[in-house]
Order: sequence, then structure tokens, then C-alpha cells
Amino acid sequence: MPDIVNAVMLRERRVLLVKRSAERRSYPGLWSFPGGHVEQGEDLDRALHRELGEEIGVVPMRYRALATLPDPHAPNVTYHPFAVTAWQGEPRILDDEHSELAWVDLDAAVRMPGLALESYRPLFAGLASNA
Repeated sequence: MPDIVNAVMLRERRVLLVKRSAERRSYPGLWSFPGGHVEQGEDLDRALHRELGEEIGVVPMRYRALATLPDPHAPNVTYHPFAVTAWQGEPRILDDEHSELAWVDLDAAVRMPGLALESYRPLFAGLASNA
């Protein structure tokens, strides 16, 4: 499945990051966003809603597409991050795909070690400059 949606959840100049479980095949133990694979016949919007409900128990209410990010280690995989600025529910880990979550200041996120993709850094910088 080449398309993956990501929720870049934003609250008061902070972004929600989730640490991928050590058992994950891709990017184990690294920080990323809630989200996942777009299923057959599913659009990005529907996938975002489904994944957020399954992984962290929230329903996105206000969001917008940010960019498209290629995976540097899997050329056929494309990430579709969405800035999520309003949601119902409080984020909490509901599955075994992630081991922890943290709200991180956008400026600190730019310098944070252990990110799954380096392309997150300019994304954080752009969001910080517009916050």
C-alpha cells in the first residue's frame, strides 16, 4: 500500500508525536505521527478518520493537507500529512503500534533526535513560523 496518511496534530504551538513500537518493521523506536495505510478504495480523508479512531481514539474536526512526502527508503511509498487543529476526544494510545506519545514544542521538534523521517524537520519549521 503506497499511500500513508499522517495526522500532524497541533495544540498551542505543540505537535503530537508518537513513538513507534520497537517491534515495528518500518522505523522501529522512532518518533512519528499517528496515521497509517490508505486501504483499497479509501480516500485520504476517510483513511485519516479511520486511522485516528483506531490508533488514538480521536475524530478529526478541522484539518488541511500539508504536503506530500516521499519515503527515502521505500520509493513507492508516499506520506500525506494533514495539519489537524481541532478534534473530538483526547489522544491516547489504543494499539500496539506505538509505545508512547508526547506533545512537543514545534521549535524543539525541529531539533528532536530520533525522528522517523528527516523531512519532518522542515515541516515543523514551517508550522512554527506560521503559528
